[in-house]
Amino acid sequence: VAGEIRLVAAPSIALDAAAAAALDAGLCPLILGDALEGEAREMGRVMAGIALSARDKGLPVAAPAIILSGGEGTVSLGGMIDGRGGRNTEFLLSLAVALKGASGIWAIAGDTDGIDGVEDAAGALVAPDSLIRMRDAGIDPRATLSAHDSYTAFKAIGDLVVTGPTLTNVNDIRAILIG
Repeated sequence: VAGEIRLVAAPSIALDAAAAAALDAGLCPLILGDALEGEAREMGRVMAGIALSARDKGLPVAAPAIILSGGEGTVSLGGMIDGRGGRNTEFLLSLAVALKGASGIWAIAGDTDGIDGVEDAAGALVAPDSLIRMRDAGIDPRATLSAHDSYTAFKAIGDLVVTGPTLTNVNDIRAILIG
């Protein structure tokens, strides 16, 4: 109908579908919300704390579990920065630094439109050995995070998620797996 707008997807639908798939896989899903906002690096640090609590204490969810969230973080540059990356790779690098290689925790984050910031990647992956592999590739994770150069860090270890443009956009989706 001319002039009519139809919403065909929403962040909550995407997160609910991910939670249903997690249940089918034997995981306990926890959806933190579909509109989380704030500095990407702060979100990473906070979610690392939640993931560690889930792994070590079973709170707010017991393993095996998956913590899901949506929304869009921000990256405040504060001056001339030559680094590359978007809010999802910055979130993940911050998460990895805060986790300090903790065993049993993996994560993925990406923009559903396939483009994180202005880069060719939608996001990236984090594994317990991500920081070790970055250091082995000559990358200092903390310095790279300070320089807002998360894309370079994940590219160096082959953990960027590149989907190409998806022609859809229901914000960013973040998933943290606790085994």
